[in-house]
Amino acid sequence: MRFTFFALIISCFLLINSCGADRKGELQWDPQTSGIEGNCRGLCVVSDQIAWVSGQGGAFALTTDGGKTWKKAIVPGADSLDFRDVEAFDEKTAYLLAAGPGEKSRIYKTTDGGDTWKLQFTNDAKEGFYSAFAFWDKEDGIAFSDPIDGRFRILRTVDGGASWDILPTDQSPEALEGEYAFAASGTCIITRGKGQVWIGTGGKAARVWFSTDRGDTWNVAETPFTSGEASSGIFSLAFRDSLNGIATGGDYQKPTEAAKNVAITRDGGKTWTLVDELNQLAYRSSVHYLPGNSKHLMAVGRNGSDKSMDGGKTWSAIDTVGYYVVDFAPEKGIGWATGKDGRLSKITIQ
Repeated sequence: MRFTFFALIISCFLLINSCGADRKGELQWDPQTSGIEGNCRGLCVVSDQIAWVSGQGGAFALTTDGGKTWKKAIVPGADSLDFRDVEAFDEKTAYLLAAGPGEKSRIYKTTDGGDTWKLQFTNDAKEGFYSAFAFWDKEDGIAFSDPIDGRFRILRTVDGGASWDILPTDQSPEALEGEYAFAASGTCIITRGKGQVWIGTGGKAARVWFSTDRGDTWNVAETPFTSGEASSGIFSLAFRDSLNGIATGGDYQKPTEAAKNVAITRDGGKTWTLVDELNQLAYRSSVHYLPGNSKHLMAVGRNGSDKSMDGGKTWSAIDTVGYYVVDFAPEKGIGWATGKDGRLSKITIQ
């Protein structure tokens, strides 16, 4: 009888803790106002207190108090630009990438919290269109343009942007006809560790280019992703370690169509496998691993957001509010999502 009693107590204890574990990962949304009126596709969450947002009209915004207040401004001389990516390292240091044809593609840097900005790079190729950039650390970063003369143009810095050097043509990934990338959330290029980098493409072909030596050499993986249309392909990549990653996207002209829009890799991007047909998502322009649990994910798109608790194999809808990009603090359960017309929400993991 005593054994049965204690067994019952232990069973109840395990059940309670199990239920608590199931509840962990619930997301609390807190709408905020950044002051930016245009679309916001750039987002970098440095910590639970510091986040940078960027968008149309040369605008950026910065919070240093967890979103209680936002400092919004326009980069001088950049009011015609669309800052579709931002990479930051603290409340003082940040880079902005403007995406657009020809000279509309530019890179700026601040070291004083946005009080002043230095123009570091202006694209001089008429057919060039830079989509996004990413950094391994504060000094070393990489950016890329849609194909020029049949090859993606790779731009790299090793000195904090004091110089941005274009890699030799023969070192750049060779594109297929009609293949390019999407400047939708700043997450079609991802860096990790000391030298890993991945690029997701779309259009006529949805492929993943990957390098382990900071872009000196490249390999490419074919994927079973949605492609073939100018509006379809891979829009976002995320990796939780050097081997395990996920890709999301779809067709932004068909944002509710859930077919071949989520794929997973277990070998560093060499091969990609679609998740089960019943667990495919609608078009999602940004995906991110949640901090504190290597299997929890969140994806956002123009018609809603979803979360996964098992590494992307299955998904559950969060809501139908549209966002372009989501990002979380590296260690704490705090993040933000931004979207159309300056929409901004803080996310807290419960």
